[in-house]
Amino acid sequence: MLPARLRRRVQALNSYTVQAPYRMPDGPAVPPELLTTIANAARDHERLRFDYTGHDGDDTVRDVEPHRLVHRRGRWYLVAYDVERRDWRTFRVDRIRPRTPGGPRFVPRELPADGDVAAYVERGVSTAMVRHRATLLVHAPAGRLGYLARFGMEPRPRDEASCLVEVGGDNLEGLAVWVGFIREDFEVLDPPELAEAVGRLAERYRRAAGGRSGPGERPGPDQGL
Repeated sequence: MLPARLRRRVQALNSYTVQAPYRMPDGPAVPPELLTTIANAARDHERLRFDYTGHDGDDTVRDVEPHRLVHRRGRWYLVAYDVERRDWRTFRVDRIRPRTPGGPRFVPRELPADGDVAAYVERGVSTAMVRHRATLLVHAPAGRLGYLARFGMEPRPRDEASCLVEVGGDNLEGLAVWVGFIREDFEVLDPPELAEAVGRLAERYRRAAGGRSGPGERPGPDQGL
């Protein structure tokens, strides 16, 4: 029932939007006309020029080849090829202020990450936003950790029986809780502060389960977690 011109704009938004997992409706509002402008440029393979405010507060002018819009945890992101920087970038849409006119047409490029736009954004945003990063040695083949892909993590095989996993979080105590959800035995390789946080959490759990060992004591053979 929509007019033809408006119907075409709405169809572009539907076709060029990807929903990432675990959506949370608490992100900043984005004008619908901005979303349709970006989606139309992606559909028509037209470059976008816009002012962009980075996470550090600096303003830059960007010239990009728009690929897809991604809605992740209440926020909108644009995945695009940055012409000046000659690389793929992820932009927060609420920080974009389009310039007119846009740019010339372009030939679409192959997206990294095997074309999985949601996974690409998940990895990029997770990496950019965390304060603490850590490396774990997991005593299991990488193939058994496929479920970590939904969190933007890619286990790297170390040998046939173990792999390395890089994780990140805003605080060490929260990160210590999160790594406990990995379903295999693991060791914290770095940073040592995370290893200490895991140790403190393990001791709390041991006491909660009725263990007798106090802080700093090693559990006996019948007191394992």
